[in-house]
Amino acid sequence: MLRKILIANRGEIACRVIKSARAMGIATVAVHVAADAGALFVRQADEAWHLAGESYLDIDGILAVARASGADAIHPGYGFLSENPAFARACDAAGIVFIGPREAALATMGSKSAAKTLLEQSAIPLVPGYHGDEQIPPRLAAEADRIGYPVLIKACSGGGGKGMRIVARREDFAAELAACQREAAASFGDERVLIEKYLQAPRHIEIQVFADSHGQCVYLFERDCSVQRRHQKVVEEAPAPGLSAEMRRAMGETACAVARAVDYLGAGTVEFIVDGDSGDYFFMEMNTRLQVEHPVTEMVTGLDLVAWQIRVAQGEPLPLTQAQLTLQGHAIEARLYAEDPQAGFLPSCGTLTHWQPPALTEGVRIDTGVSGGDTITPLFDPMLAKLIVWGPTRDEALARMAQALAAFQVDGVMTNFGFLHKLITHPAFCNGIVDTGFIERHQAALLPPRLPPAPTALALLALADTLAAQPAGTGAWDGALPGWRLGGAAATRHWTYRWRDETHAVTVSRQNGACRIEAGGETFVVADAQWQAPRLTARLNSQRLAATVLARGAARTLFWQGERWTLTWDDPLVADAAHAQDSGHLRAPMPGRVVALCAEAGVRVKKGTALLIMEAMKMEHTLFAPADGQVGAYHFAPGAQVAEGMDLLDFEAQDDTP
Repeated sequence: MLRKILIANRGEIACRVIKSARAMGIATVAVHVAADAGALFVRQADEAWHLAGESYLDIDGILAVARASGADAIHPGYGFLSENPAFARACDAAGIVFIGPREAALATMGSKSAAKTLLEQSAIPLVPGYHGDEQIPPRLAAEADRIGYPVLIKACSGGGGKGMRIVARREDFAAELAACQREAAASFGDERVLIEKYLQAPRHIEIQVFADSHGQCVYLFERDCSVQRRHQKVVEEAPAPGLSAEMRRAMGETACAVARAVDYLGAGTVEFIVDGDSGDYFFMEMNTRLQVEHPVTEMVTGLDLVAWQIRVAQGEPLPLTQAQLTLQGHAIEARLYAEDPQAGFLPSCGTLTHWQPPALTEGVRIDTGVSGGDTITPLFDPMLAKLIVWGPTRDEALARMAQALAAFQVDGVMTNFGFLHKLITHPAFCNGIVDTGFIERHQAALLPPRLPPAPTALALLALADTLAAQPAGTGAWDGALPGWRLGGAAATRHWTYRWRDETHAVTVSRQNGACRIEAGGETFVVADAQWQAPRLTARLNSQRLAATVLARGAARTLFWQGERWTLTWDDPLVADAAHAQDSGHLRAPMPGRVVALCAEAGVRVKKGTALLIMEAMKMEHTLFAPADGQVGAYHFAPGAQVAEGMDLLDFEAQDDTP
């Protein structure tokens, strides 16, 4: 029996492993780099050790901590070393249990090309493609021509959408191949790629499998992971909408056949692509680890998959047979990211100055590795949390998800919460009409132009500011506007807020014991206002409303009805300190590393020409020319680390370009 488990990972998955280990009476050891010294998983573990090598890929450093702490097992989580056969081999040599598959299975399935080479000898259906060893660009380009465009270039190692590109035209192949190879090398230390035929309107359905050391292998049903952006999953659900019992059984049995082909052990996921036209399914890859989206399987089966991993690693047989496994209700998971969907989903960095998750009511679960006050840096994946809901039916699960997303409040970074709310309430998604092109196809509805605060929202903001200005210790209001009574029977206060380039004026007035607010051309009569910072409740025109208002200096953040607005209060006593941006420079949209310079100083370029490539959170982001013009001087060389807002290069737009 295992007594102490070292978790060779960080963030949300480390917290998840700690929870199950603690329930089983097993002590836990966290390892961390300096940037994570105060992280939630470090605080939750029984012990925490600093990695001197400052890397979660430091095999020798992790094993040294395991020996020094007395850990008898290592859980790799997902990402980092979780699918690294050398790590499994090193654990075995050190006499430490690796909670995962055997080294041989990791080596075979960890390489998408090796896996397909093995399985093409069997009856496992495979997507047409090239997964050979010859990796020179001319051979890869020739194979793409043979397969026929569009094709998908995919890193042989790893996952998470990194090192993956859809190429629609032969002319774009060389540039996209180079980008894939760079991302693959940066993320997985392996720049090899494979090429597959890109199927139109496919669904991405994966099967959770589990195998023990006694010859048993079962499938714990499927997850639909079709809704993706940048080839990274955004929303996952179980069971898959519209999947017949016959197809579920066929895919499950195929997944178990894949696992048996490599003598698999522990938790794994066999991923299939389902043709949107024919309904045929093809093997894509096997992830030899626990998946980010494993909670939806736990919610519909009632099982603890991490506990199953630990029991299998201890040599125990699987707790249940295939016949004993049942599906119960419907579960959905949404990945909550620090990112700006309106800016191409660019990662967002900053400190979580406000962190208020929804209440954990029946059927609502939150897996996270952060808490209020934590800093989101460009060093790691920007996922804040996973919001998982369960309902007896899919419709009830969707309703719970919409309600929970609307109640989740975060400030200090941009988030994708509003985008997710629009996604899960979109009619096509509600009807289960999904495929991997869902977000791109419905982009106009999912990413509409950001609207300014509604008049009601402005009224609530001004009311909160008015009540906050009253003497400390009083949070209720009786209609007399305490704290700023100016004498006589009437009083008026004017508030001015800026939202982007717009100015919004709000007037709060009291007359004859009644309060009125004029905002956005509308008038509101206020009653029963309560202010307990940052929470405001009040009746506006007889309607009971609630909002959260955060004030930091002149900045105001308003949460109301699932929306978030960031405004600036214009203090009439303080001069406007805003300065116009210098249009002669292109600035870094986020912290990161300069990867490549795509043009030469002094050349004239067309609008949309790639000028510079940055890397942040292991993903590449390209800066394009905002207009026709001339490239000036570059201020950083490839490899340089830059902060958000730093001038990257000079750019002079043509005089006739607006």
